[in-house]
Amino acid sequence: MKSGNALQQSRQPLGILDPDDGSLLPDPRWVLTQRVVAGPQFARSALLCNFLSYVVSETLAGRSAAISEHKIGVAVFGRSPSYRTDDDNIVRNYARQLRKRLAEHFSGVGSDETVRIDIPVGGYVPSFVTAPIDDLSERGISQSETRAFPEAATGERPAPASAKLSFRRALVAFGGVVAFVTLACFIGSRILLRAPAEDMSHTLWRAILADSSSTFIVPSDVGFNLLEDMAHQAFPLSSYIKGAFAESPNGHVNNHTDSDLRTQEYTDFVSTQIIAMITRRPEYDPKRVFLRFPRDLRINDLKTGDALIIGSVSANPWAGLIDSNANFHILPSRDMESASIVNTRPVAGEAKTYASRWNEPAHDTYALILFLPNLSGSGHVLAVEGLDVAGTQAAAEVLFHPDSIASILKSAQQTDGSLRPFEILIRATSIESNAAGTQIIASRIH
Repeated sequence: MKSGNALQQSRQPLGILDPDDGSLLPDPRWVLTQRVVAGPQFARSALLCNFLSYVVSETLAGRSAAISEHKIGVAVFGRSPSYRTDDDNIVRNYARQLRKRLAEHFSGVGSDETVRIDIPVGGYVPSFVTAPIDDLSERGISQSETRAFPEAATGERPAPASAKLSFRRALVAFGGVVAFVTLACFIGSRILLRAPAEDMSHTLWRAILADSSSTFIVPSDVGFNLLEDMAHQAFPLSSYIKGAFAESPNGHVNNHTDSDLRTQEYTDFVSTQIIAMITRRPEYDPKRVFLRFPRDLRINDLKTGDALIIGSVSANPWAGLIDSNANFHILPSRDMESASIVNTRPVAGEAKTYASRWNEPAHDTYALILFLPNLSGSGHVLAVEGLDVAGTQAAAEVLFHPDSIASILKSAQQTDGSLRPFEILIRATSIESNAAGTQIIASRIH
């Protein structure tokens, strides 16, 4: 199996020169990687271990620019050099699992690591990022106790052995001052490097969470979606507001279940995840952000306040009102067997429609992130809409990963710092209702 030889293909040692004697020491980023793959999140998956080890080893060997989905497929998963990534999405599927396992590791057994490994969405090159100082402080870990290594983010090597004053002797001579300055420079460089993405992200979330008197977070209505499926028809917003959908045929379920679907407030796990991530944003203010179930929302709410709408028109009819005038908008089939995103004004290389077939266990799915004015133009609405649950999950992955949409946000920024309305079209693979291989395929800035 080729995956077993992935690391042997690295053409340079995974180490750094000791400035005292010129001997080769293990690169601390490689040591960190070995701690990660030895953790419980990776113990049962040799392929995930090999995946992470391969991309890290290639990066440390200076070949990060050559890392690609095809090369990973050949080196890690034993695919033939002639295989086509369009026909075989195994790398994208495992990349999603890898990101999830890394997040679990660094929130669990690896929570005391001062530097963490991240695989940004949309690529496979690992980055080594500093753990938030607040996270370390909450666990009683001081900066002096952490295992920081400044070369992790920059890829720079320590001074050569010929340097007159070695790094180790400098630490002793200056009583730790050099270590402090190095760490400060490292943190500062990370802030500078990430500032554009993070500033743009703050601008977006301030517009939704902090610019008006009230913000309404509106999750999906799963009960309504199930009633549509059982009736094999889509119900318009007018029917939803009046409650007329509750008079639809019950689809041969028992009376208790039928009553629950029509009266109880059910939502999905992806909506819950998005809400949880919102509450962690620094812009979140519980005094002015309100959770509102779709059946309780009113049109006036979308005129007077800001809103975050989660889910497409099939599970959140308010989404249809928001995206009706957008270039990209979601249209479910009449029989509720599929849905598509309509591209009103396609440009070169774009399709007129992007469809998803729900009856296939693994299929392409699509999603939208829309940042548009509210109904009165006095505020904003952020809509996170997927053709299915996996699509909404993919949109959330992009939305909460600042680097993924940094360039779009930068292009949408106006001279006063505010954002123009924009639309983002996303594609992913739905595997058992989980998103994999998420990527942005089109956008519009108004």
